[in-house]
Amino acid sequence: MSRSLNKIMLIGNIGNDPEIRATASGARVAKLSMATNRTWSDRSGQQQEKTEWHRLTFFGRVVDVVEQYVKKGDRLFVEGRIEYSQTQDDQGGTRYWTDIVVNEMVMLGSTGGSGQYDGAGGSEGGGASSEPPSMEPIDDLPF
Repeated sequence: MSRSLNKIMLIGNIGNDPEIRATASGARVAKLSMATNRTWSDRSGQQQEKTEWHRLTFFGRVVDVVEQYVKKGDRLFVEGRIEYSQTQDDQGGTRYWTDIVVNEMVMLGSTGGSGQYDGAGGSEGGGASSEPPSMEPIDDLPF
């Protein structure tokens, strides 16, 4: 059997306060969006910027930490895996989702507190969206 890897690391700003829900089995889930951005100069020398939005999903004990300390605008480092899912909308169309299921989180300059949490688990999808917060270039990486 060959090995494979599904791992993603992001540093960005949180776009909405966490949405806390329960699955059919009663497990708590936290969902929120994260914005990452990049800047570059195009061929004419003009500065360009692009913001990407990522849907984050948390399971397990980390849900309590997210609910208590993470707020819109906070800066986080997250590590997890990518999961793809699809659902049917009310009109019968198919909607496709890409989620980052977080298994490690480090709070970077948040207003609610700071620290690290390692230990989310689970594998369920779903989603939320948000309006973009004001973004600043990422130039203070912690590593």
